[in-house]
Amino acid sequence: MHSHTTLISAATLAQHLTDPNWVILDCRHDLMNPNAGRDGYAIGHIQNAQFASIDDDLSGAKTGADGVFRGRHPLPERGALIETLRAWGVNDGSQVAAYDAHGGMFAARLWWLLRWVGHANVAVLDGGLAAWQSEGLPLVTPVATRARGSIAERPTLTHTVGAREIVANLATRQRTVVDARAADRFRGENETIDPVGGHIPGAKNRFFKDNLQPDGRFKPGSQLKQDFAPLFSNPNFAIMQCGSGVTACHNLLAMELAGLHGASLYPGSWSEWCADPARPVATGA
Repeated sequence: MHSHTTLISAATLAQHLTDPNWVILDCRHDLMNPNAGRDGYAIGHIQNAQFASIDDDLSGAKTGADGVFRGRHPLPERGALIETLRAWGVNDGSQVAAYDAHGGMFAARLWWLLRWVGHANVAVLDGGLAAWQSEGLPLVTPVATRARGSIAERPTLTHTVGAREIVANLATRQRTVVDARAADRFRGENETIDPVGGHIPGAKNRFFKDNLQPDGRFKPGSQLKQDFAPLFSNPNFAIMQCGSGVTACHNLLAMELAGLHGASLYPGSWSEWCADPARPVATGA
């Protein structure tokens, strides 16, 4: 079986809707309306897709055992994520396909999380639901269920850093922090989403939507490689972040397409960073 580890086309996904080895997950979400994804799924979804909630399934508790705020969408506990994946029917050999209606901004989080627990066979539907429907492919309403899976946790295929490492890097500047938020949020001009505006000092801005073509599909890997070139010279020394560790995964997926492997995710991202007033904040461009 050919495995898909980055993107999958609507045409290819359509050929595997009833393949028992494939698990399809609907990751739609709206930061301003937490029920929007589940509501959209109920109205219509890809056949045999199950709903994956950013808040409930793909994130952990906002406050750690130590009482410290970990950000709006902290990583789930690894064991809890494995249990969730098993409940969706994911096995060690499963091909997982994730989609959303937002250019991959939420599906990329699932893609990254699967890699985090060592599962490489996961791909994002290129162009999302818009691409699916542009091919004339149908949506259905029955809620899909699967027999329980048996995926096991394996060595991670990703890298993460915490706030402590970001603080240390403020002095050394050995690593480059790349922020995936829109430019106004990066500059500190959007208080609706970010009550504390600005960015980590020294960070560079790469809005995740800049990874996409006008039709919502990802740019070719060669173009993405050119786009990322001015930001850092070595991806192993790059740290991806955003508002809460979700859209940063979109940049990580784009970098994987570009052959730029080895960058880290700062899962707490801006929402964790700015929660501690002792940490410095930069504003402007």
